[in-house]
Amino acid sequence: MVYHGRVKDGTVVLDPGVRLPEGAVVRVELDLAGEASATSGDEPLSKMADLAVETGIPDLATNVDHYLYGHPKASDAG
Repeated sequence: MVYHGRVKDGTVVLDPGVRLPEGAVVRVELDLAGEASATSGDEPLSKMADLAVETGIPDLATNVDHYLYGHPKASDAG
């Protein structure tokens, strides 16, 4: 189950209405897709989706070395 909240004065505060049993074991994961954290503005990976563009190359992931370095396409390597 996923619950949401924020850090306030160094303490995780869950959204209103969320009640967990005392002693519950939890895992905290930073949500960079939500609001920007204090450091995410300086983190280049947090901007990767904003920089992505449609290339029109359907096999780019498979043949990235071909397009970048001129290596034979994976489909031609057979």
